[in-house]
Amino acid sequence: MNAALGRIAHSAASRWKRSLAIVAGVLVFIIVLVGLFGGSFSDDFTTPGTDSQAALDLLEERFPAQSGDTADVVFAVEDGTLRDGDRPAAIAATLDEIESQPNVTSAVDPLTDEAGGQVSEDGQIAFVVVQYDQLATDLGPEAGERLETAAVPAEEAGIEVSRRGQVVDLAEQQTFPIGELLGIAVAILLLTLVFRSIRAMAITLVSAFIALAAGLMLLTVASSVVTIPEFAPTLALLVGLGAGIDYALLVVARHREQLAAGESVPDAARTANSTAGNSVLIAGMIVVVAILGLLAVGVPALGASGIGIAIVIATVAIGAITVLPTLLGAAGKKMRPSDPKTLELSERSVRWNRRLTQHPWFAGGLGLLILLVLAAPITVLRLGQPDDGNDAQGTTTRIAYDQLAEGFGAGVNGPLLLAVSIPEGPGTDEALTQLEGEVAEAQGVASISPAQVNEAGDAATITVIPDSSPQDEETSELVASLRDEVLPTATAGTDLVVYVGGATAIFDDLADRVASRIPIFIAIVVGLSLLLLMMVFRSIWVPLVSAAFNLLSIAAAYGVVVAVFQLGWGNSLIGVDGEVPIVSFIPLFMFALLFGLSMDYNVFLQSRIREEYFRGADATEAVVRGLARVSRVILTAGIVMAVVFLGFVSDPDVITKTFGLGLAVAILIDVLVVRLLLAPAVMALLGDRAWRLPPRLDRLLPEIRLEGGAADAPTVDGERERAVGAHSAD
Repeated sequence: MNAALGRIAHSAASRWKRSLAIVAGVLVFIIVLVGLFGGSFSDDFTTPGTDSQAALDLLEERFPAQSGDTADVVFAVEDGTLRDGDRPAAIAATLDEIESQPNVTSAVDPLTDEAGGQVSEDGQIAFVVVQYDQLATDLGPEAGERLETAAVPAEEAGIEVSRRGQVVDLAEQQTFPIGELLGIAVAILLLTLVFRSIRAMAITLVSAFIALAAGLMLLTVASSVVTIPEFAPTLALLVGLGAGIDYALLVVARHREQLAAGESVPDAARTANSTAGNSVLIAGMIVVVAILGLLAVGVPALGASGIGIAIVIATVAIGAITVLPTLLGAAGKKMRPSDPKTLELSERSVRWNRRLTQHPWFAGGLGLLILLVLAAPITVLRLGQPDDGNDAQGTTTRIAYDQLAEGFGAGVNGPLLLAVSIPEGPGTDEALTQLEGEVAEAQGVASISPAQVNEAGDAATITVIPDSSPQDEETSELVASLRDEVLPTATAGTDLVVYVGGATAIFDDLADRVASRIPIFIAIVVGLSLLLLMMVFRSIWVPLVSAAFNLLSIAAAYGVVVAVFQLGWGNSLIGVDGEVPIVSFIPLFMFALLFGLSMDYNVFLQSRIREEYFRGADATEAVVRGLARVSRVILTAGIVMAVVFLGFVSDPDVITKTFGLGLAVAILIDVLVVRLLLAPAVMALLGDRAWRLPPRLDRLLPEIRLEGGAADAPTVDGERERAVGAHSAD
């Protein structure tokens, strides 16, 4: 594989004009595909085979007008009541405007008798539930923007109008990407500093952006075949941008190193692609394997997201070994460092690395202690559902949440929906009355709405308002109690079939499914990654310790996320208010992404150590020299990726904030603690054993050559000298 990559790069660099035309042609072809087959994205957190899924299916089949999303519009005044003066007329005018909007099926005036219970006891707060016939992602951000416009008549009458719900969230999230742009600006600065060349920085970024754009367009095409969630493109952009810059950075750094050594531009591109490019491709493969492991979870939205992110990661990895050599060829010898001495081994770095390898137990113990301390908060991890009460103060969603909780109790912000299937036969009214009575008296229930029966008379819905907020454990306990105790008793002796739905129930079912599949998911991701690394490094110990390092760094990242979001340590600094439970799929996604991305740096580091080892250095010296050659590049790559991830912390969505902070912290931990402290210490302790593979395994495993022109790994103990000698003779 490495020889083929070298030929590709040599051809692309030596015939760069033709190669640029090919790149342009491929981009045009992808654009045409988007125009012909590009689909759309749609969030769907349903979990097949669960109670909440059955509730949604029943609503779609028998209550299509209520199967879409809803939005709460809250009216509030500080003096008098909402019934004073011209306030009722202003509210009615606002609701008339809302009811005339597309896809709105109902919006009942809270001040009328028809809408009982939607005005607070003091008359200062009221709300209306706006029902749509489609999901928020299908409606687009325009639906939320129209709600804001419709509030003008009420606001002119001195009424404060606030809004919340999925429809509003979608509109509020369409903000200018200040954080993302700031992250890219910092990345530009860092790349310029490390390369000491604006041209090298520009080529690195341009190559990454071209590949990322192609990947995102292919993701749009894939959405016409697979239902990909709305959040997948954001995650794909987040990870693809960081990985794309990192991959390009590593190849450019090796290319400049070869130019400084006196190679021609095409030959330098060949060497860079067959070494660093090969490592990039293998690292990308591991990321793709890890993220596709989400297919094993059994939740369509998560599996489809994995497919989407894998497409983008594969594209940026391929771009680093095809588009980048073309641009390097176009730049020619101008990519050669003005002062080649800057690429020589740093004596300071060599001295530091030698100290690490001379005291491996201390260095390894220190690294392990740091990881364990950071991971400690994971012991109190609580999966749950963040709500609008965690939004920043002053946002319309937070104002609406607080006012609803003040006027009607916290539970009104997260109602449960009972979907009732009614068979044909007598006694239906009595059975529904019995059901309502049992549910209303259940512990944890604040109130319920009367059953609403559809026109066919074969289904009904009952809205249940809990005592607690959506993210409280008590609400999840109420869902379990309704399913396991209350509803079986309430429907005993009747033919009614009742399913518990609503956002809390959906997230609870999702958490249960994720928890049950996590062992399978981890086994698949770790197992396939170990197998791939054994093929690459021809070693047992390197893959095993690499997997252990990754698991430790992921645990440390989990600990930081729990400390910041769940325990609230400094979360106000990133626009989050209060303690936030961790959404169940976040640890799953973080594991898949971090296991793969951590393997990136592992492959880059271990491949350079291996290269030095098979050039003749002893095991300890190979660690010293290999780390000295790549430590600056790995450190820069890690900081660049972390900065890009931190840019997403500015997103108003708390889930995106969690991903951004969690991934950024994890990358910094992996680079600063694992790759530059713990890994060298452990590799020094392993010595020659790190590069041995038992003969039986060697015969069974296919070989993936890691370095172009490097010696083959020894297959039997004691063959290292013979392998090195054979390489020298060649």
